[in-house]
Amino acid sequence: MEQAFDVTGMTCAACSARVTKATEGVAGVDKAVVNLLKNSMVVDYDGNPDTVRAISAAVEKAGYGAIPRAAGGAQAAAAAQGPTTAERAQAAIAEKKRQLIVSLIFTVPLFYLSMGHMMGWPLPDIFLGHDHMLITALTELLLLVPVIFVNWHYFRTGFKTLFHGAPNMDALIALGSAASTAYGIAALYRMSYAMGQLDLDAAHTAFMDLSFEGAAMILTLITMGKFFEARAKGKTTDAINSLMDLAPKTAVRVVDGVEEEVPVDQLAVGDVLVVKAGQAIPTDGEVVEGIASVDESVITGESMPVEKTAGDTVTGATMNKSGWFTMKATAVGADTALSRIVKLVDDATSTKAPIERKADQIAGIFVPAVIAIALAVFVIWLFVGSFGDAVNHAVSVLVISCPCALGLATPTAVMVGTGRGAKLGVLIKSAESLETAGETQTVVLDKTGTITQGAPRVTDVIALGDAVEDDVLYVANALESRSEHPLAQAVMDRVREDGTTSIEVDDFRTVPGRGVAGTVAGMACLAGNLGLMREAGVPTEAFEAEADRLAAQGKTPLLFAVAGQPAGIIACADTVKPTSKRAIEELHGMGIRTVMLTGDNERTARVVQEEVGVDEVFAGVLPEGKEERVRALCAQGKTAMVGDGVNDAPALARADTGIAIGAGTDIAMEAADIVLMRSDLQDVAVALDLSRATMRNIKQNLFWALFYNVICIPLAAGAFSAWGLTINPMISAAAMGFSSIFVVSNALRLRGWKPAFAMEEGAATAGMAPAASRAAEAA
Repeated sequence: MEQAFDVTGMTCAACSARVTKATEGVAGVDKAVVNLLKNSMVVDYDGNPDTVRAISAAVEKAGYGAIPRAAGGAQAAAAAQGPTTAERAQAAIAEKKRQLIVSLIFTVPLFYLSMGHMMGWPLPDIFLGHDHMLITALTELLLLVPVIFVNWHYFRTGFKTLFHGAPNMDALIALGSAASTAYGIAALYRMSYAMGQLDLDAAHTAFMDLSFEGAAMILTLITMGKFFEARAKGKTTDAINSLMDLAPKTAVRVVDGVEEEVPVDQLAVGDVLVVKAGQAIPTDGEVVEGIASVDESVITGESMPVEKTAGDTVTGATMNKSGWFTMKATAVGADTALSRIVKLVDDATSTKAPIERKADQIAGIFVPAVIAIALAVFVIWLFVGSFGDAVNHAVSVLVISCPCALGLATPTAVMVGTGRGAKLGVLIKSAESLETAGETQTVVLDKTGTITQGAPRVTDVIALGDAVEDDVLYVANALESRSEHPLAQAVMDRVREDGTTSIEVDDFRTVPGRGVAGTVAGMACLAGNLGLMREAGVPTEAFEAEADRLAAQGKTPLLFAVAGQPAGIIACADTVKPTSKRAIEELHGMGIRTVMLTGDNERTARVVQEEVGVDEVFAGVLPEGKEERVRALCAQGKTAMVGDGVNDAPALARADTGIAIGAGTDIAMEAADIVLMRSDLQDVAVALDLSRATMRNIKQNLFWALFYNVICIPLAAGAFSAWGLTINPMISAAAMGFSSIFVVSNALRLRGWKPAFAMEEGAATAGMAPAASRAAEAA
């Protein structure tokens, strides 16, 4: 059983590692996944309410807070969860902005006052000369106090985690700033004592050791970095926010014949709603009365409006362009297609990729190691330098070390990457799926419904003898309108497209295994295979050559005869989707091997292979055979399986990455790791390319985080001071803030990511509407 928690007090990867360790140490807990960006945690536990209480207690004991989210209906859950991720992000930005403004108001004059004596800047007489050193020192201390006060949370959280034996980034900041403040206060006492002894030289020496501006600058620069970091982190949820913003806020409900405008969150299943021209459809439902032209582009990407009449389904957030209708709500709140898609994307950002777990392991020991290094640096510099040098280098080590960059490297990229995928119609269920997909070496493709349309369509209409094409369609319209065979439906679709005039058929009968027969306009007509024609005495020479040619192309010929003479042939086939060939080419361009699995015969499979260019084909494969083939391919390298049917589910589950085509069945989507909302094979290449781009971004972030700390910690420790390379605590604080900003900003580049191959952005989510509800629910 799963339980979600809101976690308070986390600031860096060391925090999330500590919360994870504390939670997983509770009896009854199987697994805990902590999300630093969202300040949340999802725990898989034994379902015992006592375990939930024990988790909260364990996290609190570790120095943090864990508030369980209430279960129940969508509205209750929303109320219990309080502010959304976006609202929390905006609140964090506002809070950091307030802290930054207050810090700057006092830090700028403090810095000016402390540096003015050395730089020759103009200062009031009261701050000039040895006689006024004590006034200057006390003024600097007073200016420091508000800065410490507004940034007190660093000290409160930092020392709390330190005392609990699990120090985090705040502990490093608190130790560094507190050490600078304490050193400055000690210098103030030394200066006061020297002035009492009338030793102005000693007093001036102590005055020069004041480090109040350093303590203030550490806090201010780090807060500045946190402010820009908060702003950048807020943008990582843009994709989810934009999806949520699609839904209208109000609806017009009809109660006892009276229309009333109500908030959408007050709607219930069964409510009758009115949607007028120019209004957004408030929720999923079914048209009861009226006719309207609905723009579904926000969900499907299709620019052409779709006509809706009584009995048709409508999707929430789509737009009524013209007309008027009433509808009955069939899904509301969290049960709508849009809400389920949002939840799937949001849930994906709460999971962890395998690479992130390695970063968490490093983060778990990072802060204690930095504190140990700082102590060692302090002791070493006591022997090789002055006490002031020891404090300066130790504080620099503390404040330049950045566990935040390690903690943000993976989740920011995952959040932005999955959000970008959602905008392109690619729903990725977990961070692990996102990572694994990028390592794919072989893509296994089901044929029917994946490479092909999944339903037979007319490909050829051939007239024989004195007949013309319209004559063939005329007879086909009459005979096939009474047939229930799948090929008959394909013929009728073509007839309707051509606008062929309807006509009644008399004496209609079905000839099992052969075809159909009937009387059309007083003439005996037949439609079927060669066996039917031979039995009826129809000459078959004219049929045979064309029928063999069509069969060689993987098509099924339907033969038509009128008054005992050949009239024509209509060929049907499960045609290849228009983009399938290009999709295979794109996968080949990415260095990926393609394999087609199908239950069809070898001849048909080879025809499709020749048309789209897959590398290898296995024909006549039963469902269990598909799973066995995929298992064997997985043993050779990372393998992704793409399918849409029930018979594909075992293979989808067996593959390293299961990818379900959006128009497929619920069970296929449930078994898959990635759902393509369009029934377009090109999106397989999009998903794999996006995974590769996200993993490149994550590796760049981790490299920067590790490289930064490996280089900057020795620099701050004074290891290169013999060559004149050293940095003070103020520069260290600025560098620390920049490190986190760099990582988040690099992840945000994924918001503008596009596939390496050409793809029309406007069609990115085409076909989502028919599959949206099924995909989200199955996920």
